[in-house]
Amino acid sequence: MGEAVEWAFFEVLEPASQRIPLVFNSPHSGRHYPQSFLDQSRLDPHSIRRSEDHFVDDLFRSATFLGAPLLRAHFPRAFLDVNREPYELDPRMFEGALPPHANISSMRVAGGLGTVPRLVAENMEIYRGRFPVEEALERIETIYKPYHAMLRKLIARTHVQFGMSILIDCHSMPGNVHLPGSGHRPDFIIGDRYGTSAAAELSRVAVELLEQLGYAVARNKPYAGGFITEHYGRPTRGLHALQIEINRSLYVDEATLIKKPGFAALEADLATFIAALARHVEDFSAYLPLAAE
Repeated sequence: MGEAVEWAFFEVLEPASQRIPLVFNSPHSGRHYPQSFLDQSRLDPHSIRRSEDHFVDDLFRSATFLGAPLLRAHFPRAFLDVNREPYELDPRMFEGALPPHANISSMRVAGGLGTVPRLVAENMEIYRGRFPVEEALERIETIYKPYHAMLRKLIARTHVQFGMSILIDCHSMPGNVHLPGSGHRPDFIIGDRYGTSAAAELSRVAVELLEQLGYAVARNKPYAGGFITEHYGRPTRGLHALQIEINRSLYVDEATLIKKPGFAALEADLATFIAALARHVEDFSAYLPLAAE
């Protein structure tokens, strides 16, 4: 793993001191593509980036100035997806047998979007052929597990300090996403796993704050939250998790992957959103009984 050691898999951007009970996570904005991975791929260096949450970590950098940590991946989603169970793996991708505890039959595996993905956006095959199963398992051991250990640490630290923790899992969605059954294209989608990963009031306020900034906001459809939101959201214990999806057409040219002139304005609006959400949860007494149940 010499190459991997040279480029840290992920990092935590820490505030001078944590002042608010929020933790931000950007698991899909990594854009370091190891040459060995590119050599395995049938895709060109531009096409393989189509599943990235482009520059989402940059959009949320203000979180650290406002007093919250931001965990961001440097490895790309096409290489390893930490928003999955640890062993959602497709046996057709590998030479050698998967461990018996691997989940080989999930819908995400069937769709080519397991822990080690087979596809990037628009059903584009990543790999030229099968590769050793040991390589996939090594990614899980050396990247996936440490990443989640760090995320758990940040959440636990926040919970101890404030008596609660609010995880904001930060993502982007293609510009052509429409709400089911309509031609409406949202700017943001707030996901709370249909009310199971966060207090309903928290989701409501997040939607309202973004709408006050002039954005079209949907809740849970078509994205309700992935493994991270589901796994870490335990509102009855004071552990809340929201997923936020941002429409990429607001800030990046999806053909060239170059930031649009509106990037800075969106970044500023997100700083306003974070600050307003933090002010709202300063008096979190309405949620504390949930944590005590």
